[in-house]
Amino acid sequence: MAAAELPLTFFAVMAVSAFAIPLAFVWWVRNTPRYGREPMRVVLHVFGWGAFVSVVIALILELLLTSAAMEIGPLYRYLATHFAMQPSDVFGFLIAAPFVEEAAKGLGARTARLSMHTPTDGLVYGAAAGLGFSAMENLLYGLTAWVTLSQQGLNPTASLLVIVFRSFSSSLLHGSATAVTGYGIAKAWLYRRQYAYLPFYLIAVVMHAAFNFTVNLSTLYPGSLGGLIDYVGFIAAVAFAVAAITVVRFKLAVRRPAAAR
Repeated sequence: MAAAELPLTFFAVMAVSAFAIPLAFVWWVRNTPRYGREPMRVVLHVFGWGAFVSVVIALILELLLTSAAMEIGPLYRYLATHFAMQPSDVFGFLIAAPFVEEAAKGLGARTARLSMHTPTDGLVYGAAAGLGFSAMENLLYGLTAWVTLSQQGLNPTASLLVIVFRSFSSSLLHGSATAVTGYGIAKAWLYRRQYAYLPFYLIAVVMHAAFNFTVNLSTLYPGSLGGLIDYVGFIAAVAFAVAAITVVRFKLAVRRPAAAR
């Protein structure tokens, strides 16, 4: 069945929905410190970079990396025999996406390095880059859901639920993980240590991979726990994302002012 034509007005609703909640989170994170708040102009620039540049970089590199990895016979066979999903999908969300997306979002945070006066400033810009990325990703997933639902003869307006659910789960993960990368970028910039960001980037990659693993538990291991796996994975993923962004905000709330801003 052919997909229904997407009305322009509904596309506008989807776009606003996809960006509104991440932007609200950006405002929330940026306003967490009691003093020394980052310039909103710079924060929004980083948000836009994450949404429109990081996403393109990630899409291209993930496709190339996954295609190359699937040519490795032992890796392909291992993934095919240990998981109930396509090997390319498993590699994509467990390995390619965490490494590539955190690097691409980190580039967005790095555009604000001249505005970083303390390491915790990097938390704000990293979160902004990650939330911008998540906003565009929310929209793309919503559009994909629209096409799928309309082809199946179901109500495609339910695609809005995909955007809402992702906004309160994946968006928080993207924001908190890249905040960690941004913290490392700020330390590398301020202390003139070229690779100081690397441990923080790897932490962000692990956070991202752990989130993707838990949220996909039901498709990786269908039928496990008597069907409860469908709920356990999602609840664990959301709890992980909320805990991560809470730690980021706590770090910002207790930070000390920079000597000069």
